Amino acid sequence: MLHLLVLEYTGSPERAEPYAAARADFLERHHREGVFLLSGRAVPAERGGAILVRGVDRAAVERIAAGDPLVAAGVARYGITTVDPGRVHPALAGVLAVDSSRVRG
Repeated sequence: MLHLLVLEYTGSPERAEPYAAARADFLERHHREGVFLLSGRAVPAERGGAILVRGVDRAAVERIAAGDPLVAAGVARYGITTVDPGRVHPALAGVLAVDSSRVRG
């Protein structure tokens, strides 16, 4: 399973600034563990951002999202969409660790 986390600020993005260092640590930790495949700001950045997560179930991803310093501080929230990949490009198959029957070239 993959999970797409879409971050949305609950107020002004400037309210998130005091938590920037703690959030950078949060992102780095989950990237290092291999749980976060990508993370980035939305365009425009004032809209929030997104994270692609793999290797954990829905309950775990909800706990991870709740542990984001921005969410814990009440300055942002996540929308979470869980995806069961049906077709995967060969270049992504290994990274996503999907069944080879789902790989389409």
